[in-house]
Amino acid sequence: MKQGIHPEYMECVVKCSCGNTFTTHSTKPELKIDICNACHPFYTGTQKLIDTGGRVQRFADRFGSATEQVASREAERKAKRAAEVAAAEEKRKAEREAKAAEKAKRAAEFAKKEAEKPAEPEAAEEAAVDAAEAAEDAVVEAVEEAVEAEAPAAEGAGEAAAE
Repeated sequence: MKQGIHPEYMECVVKCSCGNTFTTHSTKPELKIDICNACHPFYTGTQKLIDTGGRVQRFADRFGSATEQVASREAERKAKRAAEVAAAEEKRKAEREAKAAEKAKRAAEFAKKEAEKPAEPEAAEEAAVDAAEAAEDAVVEAVEEAVEAEAPAAEGAGEAAAE
């Protein structure tokens, strides 16, 4: 070693921010440190978080409530889907009712044509009765179809509302 170019090596007192103090050797007489072996998480086994400027809190504020946002989005999506299903079911119900009304109308027209046909009096009377019965049967059948179609729809709507 060359003489006169190296700093003096002396005893040093090290002071930690946690209050721990110990002595060692250094070129400076005193050192102040933030973390030592008494407070470092690796040596203590405890997690000590040094929050600079509230960064952790800002992160938690920004992303911590993500589960709540996901749950609210999922609830909105389910409600929207239930509304779409209900609207589609109402549309189908209206189409079935319109179809049943059209069928009853055609049956009535057929009965009217049969009644107007010139034929034997008894045959004409029987045809009119048959046509009226056919029209009545068509109306009853259409109403039964509408009721049967409503029952599963009501059950499906109840299940969608339960979700």
